[in-house]
Amino acid sequence: MTGAVARRLESIHEKGALSFSELAELLRTTPETVSRWRQGHRDPRPSAEKELLQLDFFIEQLSELYDPPEARQFLYSPQKLLNGQTPAELIIQGKMGDVHRLVNQVRDADYL
Repeated sequence: MTGAVARRLESIHEKGALSFSELAELLRTTPETVSRWRQGHRDPRPSAEKELLQLDFFIEQLSELYDPPEARQFLYSPQKLLNGQTPAELIIQGKMGDVHRLVNQVRDADYL
């Protein structure tokens, strides 16, 4: 496994305790496509790469607050600040900005 995309996918997988099938769902693609990206057989289209980079940033932020299993649990847990939605649901809907705001609020509350 080589290349920048493959390294990002591996980082998300490790720091977020996410399977590659879950990664595919969050990126609105198929597990086969994620496998091709990991193996360097294909590059993501520009919009998918942008989503991948945003997801990597989000997971990196979570890794500063939680260990990998806790980060995964946070991702799939309903959040009061999201009106009961999960961060994963918002990511799939393309609402990454809302997810980033949530992490900032959680991080700011953690430092109080």
